[in-house]
Amino acid sequence: MSGNPDMTYEEVVTSRRSIRGYLDKPVPRAIIEEVLTLAMRSPTSMNTQPWHFHVITGEPLDRIRKGNTERILAGEPDSREFRRGEPFAGIHRERQIGVAKQLFGAMGIERDDKEKRQDWVLRGFRQFDAPVCVIVAYDRELSGSDDTPFDCGAVTTALVNAAWSRGLGCVINSQGIMQSPVVREHAGIPEEQVIMKAVALGWPDESFPANAVVSERKPVNEAARFVGFP
Repeated sequence: MSGNPDMTYEEVVTSRRSIRGYLDKPVPRAIIEEVLTLAMRSPTSMNTQPWHFHVITGEPLDRIRKGNTERILAGEPDSREFRRGEPFAGIHRERQIGVAKQLFGAMGIERDDKEKRQDWVLRGFRQFDAPVCVIVAYDRELSGSDDTPFDCGAVTTALVNAAWSRGLGCVINSQGIMQSPVVREHAGIPEEQVIMKAVALGWPDESFPANAVVSERKPVNEAARFVGFP
């Protein structure tokens, strides 16, 4: 599961998977800075580089976990800042259910086990108990731009791949930023930035069953059309 700086690009991309269980082991700041330096070489429209990274660990992260969990259990409504669409339907919903079944199967969570299912959901609000959380934000003055979310998505993908090449695991998630006032307060995120996504980051726990799950991808011949080729 661990990567190294000598991994080829193909090895990184094909071996990487989302990590939802982490070792209780700190991640050196120097490695995170190295990962971010690599990630920020991702494409960005007209070199606007709209992204900001708030890298959180220790007590501030514990306060975010606690605040997120308390608010969600108290029934506080979602206060996610980045726009969200309608719930998935059709084939997209089928894929969502498919990976959930894979994860629940790996973790031994039965369909009618409400306690374990709730605990699994709460893990997301706790950033999957990872030692580090990276909050991805962008400049508010760019709200409404089509390029900005694209650029932030590209740099986040580059981040998780760069982390994997250094032996670190990640999972991109939204639960960790759905209670945005908690995140903004304890991470010290300025009002001129919009909170977009969260990335849990740390050393993978190879004994955690869900970490072995490899989500399926549709084949190229289903995803792509080739025009003008012989």
